[in-house]
Amino acid sequence: MSGTTTATAPSGRRVPRSQEGANRWLVLVVLCVSLLLVAVDATVLHVAVPAVTEDLKPGGIELLWIVDVYPLVCASLLILFGTLGDRVGRRRVLLLGYALFGVASAVAATADNAQVLIAARALLGVGGAMIMPATLSILRQVFPDRRERAVAIGVWSAVAGIGAAGGPLLGGFLLEHFWWGSVFLINIPLMLVSLPIGRWLLPESTGDRNGPWDVVGALMAAGGLFGLVFAVKRAGGGESPFGMTTLLAFTVGTALLIGFVRRQRRRKHPLIDLSMFARPAFSTSLGCIVLAMLALVGLELVAAQYLQLVLGLSPLETGMRLVPLTVAAMAAGLAGSKLLHRFGPRTMVASGFTLTAVAVLVLTGMGDKLNDPLLLISFVLLGLGLQTTLFGSYESMLSEAPPSQAGGAAAIGETSYQLGAGIGIALLGSVMNAAYAPGLSSVPGVPAKDSGAAGHSLGEAYEVASRLGGNAGAALRNAARESFVHGLHVTLLVSAGLLLLGALMALRLPRTMECGAAEPEPETQPEPQPEPGIPAPRDATAVAAESVR
Repeated sequence: MSGTTTATAPSGRRVPRSQEGANRWLVLVVLCVSLLLVAVDATVLHVAVPAVTEDLKPGGIELLWIVDVYPLVCASLLILFGTLGDRVGRRRVLLLGYALFGVASAVAATADNAQVLIAARALLGVGGAMIMPATLSILRQVFPDRRERAVAIGVWSAVAGIGAAGGPLLGGFLLEHFWWGSVFLINIPLMLVSLPIGRWLLPESTGDRNGPWDVVGALMAAGGLFGLVFAVKRAGGGESPFGMTTLLAFTVGTALLIGFVRRQRRRKHPLIDLSMFARPAFSTSLGCIVLAMLALVGLELVAAQYLQLVLGLSPLETGMRLVPLTVAAMAAGLAGSKLLHRFGPRTMVASGFTLTAVAVLVLTGMGDKLNDPLLLISFVLLGLGLQTTLFGSYESMLSEAPPSQAGGAAAIGETSYQLGAGIGIALLGSVMNAAYAPGLSSVPGVPAKDSGAAGHSLGEAYEVASRLGGNAGAALRNAARESFVHGLHVTLLVSAGLLLLGALMALRLPRTMECGAAEPEPETQPEPQPEPGIPAPRDATAVAAESVR
């Protein structure tokens, strides 16, 4: 794909290419705001889960859908919208994503039942799938020099960390003063600001438009990813992995993805250049992103419930406990460029994984009593380690892909991020349930039916205990707390194992950060000067770009 980047002044006049460099940092600010919106929405609901459970009374599977449908839909559609942006313009798709995100947020905020909230979260996932690939692919185009791009990715990843870790803090603040729907309503003013500013400042960016857009291939990729993650999610929700629905979803999803790969190999103009996966640095970076998110996103949801339901913290107090993680993540992202240049991708990513695993193991020292010093140490290490890992992985992945394939590489990278997040919630949720439920199977004085209901989640256990009352209710509540802490410890150990596996995988990355000359963009090539009186020939790509605009 030959990338084309053009900039337009607020008045509609073309900005001279010599001035575009001065505006690229403003472009980065807009892209970071876009990313912040999506990252916050991925985690802001976590502290609101108890409030949503109390108000809408969702079942165990519905609760998993409420939390997980956003990353599931987003992961399924990233390749579709990433490659569509290559065709019609990434800025266009980004702005459409802004609008859809705002509408879906309004629907989610006013949902009066679990089904409406699930549908609204799915629409948010569609909007997120439009926004996320555009931020990285535009960043890749406007920062052709790797040193500058590393700084930009450092800022970008710091914002991602702020959004993911700051989401619970923002959610906690809102829940202290408003109802749970306010965690979605906050998106609307951000959209109202982002739409005009994005249209005014962002350059349009397109990829290779040779040959027809493979609509069938895009739908195959979306369907395959959806089916695969859906199967894992059902297994994580307590369903049998050998059940008919789970097996059917897994089989259909896998078959569609295999068909997608074969189709791309046969096509002259594929959606995704599969030869990128043959590059060790590219494929290893993707694997590191998946493992980092798989180990940590599900853990974050469990931890939010632990802080509120076991330790009895309010949503705001829960968010405040995550502030050190946010600050550490921001610091690691801003220092990432210097660290990468000094130590290289291999050492940086492997060290980040190891540091994160240490932070997770430190958390196993938590019991049913609040220990703020232990939380502080573990969350600081967690923020530093996770952000170091993601920064090094993203920078290596984007730099390994040619500039002409920025859109496809960005879509693949964000798909890996969201796929890891979706699978992580399901997988670690399954581990948590498997370790938690057996402790409630034989509580003295509690009927078997009530014990079974309490084994679905800690929130349900508290509801059953309140209904029973007396000694039986108190015994059930204490057993549920102890079982949840035990389940948390098991989940932490599994997460640490996944993170150490990621550290081993990172050993395949390059030792050093190779910084060559800035990669030239196609439009920067000198054009032949016409003879006097003869109009200059127009480049076909420029004509096509203007026709889209």
